[in-house]
Amino acid sequence: MPTILITGASSGIGAALAARYATPGSTLILNARGLARIEEVAASCRAKGATVLCESLDVRDRPAVRAWLARIDADHGLDLVIANAGINGGNPSGEVETEEAAFETVDVNLYGALNVALPSVTLMLARGRGQIGLISSLAAFAPLPDAPAYSGTKAALLAHGLALRAKLKHRGVKINVVTPGYVRTAMGGDYDGWRPMEMSAEEAARRIVRGLERDDEIIAFPQPLAALARGAALLPERLRRLGMRDFSFKVGKSSRTTGGR
Repeated sequence: MPTILITGASSGIGAALAARYATPGSTLILNARGLARIEEVAASCRAKGATVLCESLDVRDRPAVRAWLARIDADHGLDLVIANAGINGGNPSGEVETEEAAFETVDVNLYGALNVALPSVTLMLARGRGQIGLISSLAAFAPLPDAPAYSGTKAALLAHGLALRAKLKHRGVKINVVTPGYVRTAMGGDYDGWRPMEMSAEEAARRIVRGLERDDEIIAFPQPLAALARGAALLPERLRRLGMRDFSFKVGKSSRTTGGR
């Protein structure tokens, strides 16, 4: 049975993915910064017959993350790693986000994801198999003016993931990039603004699992919003700016675990 590691698993998409993968015989490795909250998720997964190990670890701590992944891989073998942990960025006042908030967003959303993904690639290449899912966002295609750091980190994850997928294509390791739209999560609830085609974390998890099983290069949803976001990159700047006008928002905080966007 598979061993699946999920970061940012204490709430939102991460918790929903854990519940989806919790089956008799499966081994789940769940990570989040708050151990109490992640233990609640773990308890519900164990009730479904899964073996669950929890780790309270900051994904920004590169040496600690690398050592943790090596230990888990040696003990269990890593079949699927989902780099989901992240924060929302932005500025509560609607002004330009501060340098501190912007760099924190980059550290968590981009470097934190790569701190998990790249050592996992090395471990999986040694066995010649494995799969890694990077949780990006539709903001990677259509950057949000009120969250430039968030949008930038998600765009970087998309580009890095697609390039890495091509590099590893014939070496047994699969890389998939997930670009959700609006998802009802604790982080999503911190946004004050228009949220078209919003879906539950459980529905998002269902689509992600299906896309990973099919080995889709980009797992983008909902389809209508994904098509608009991907098409926005091809528009002249004036038209793109007009199209993004209704997507303005404010955030309450900039340090919540990601539930996907």
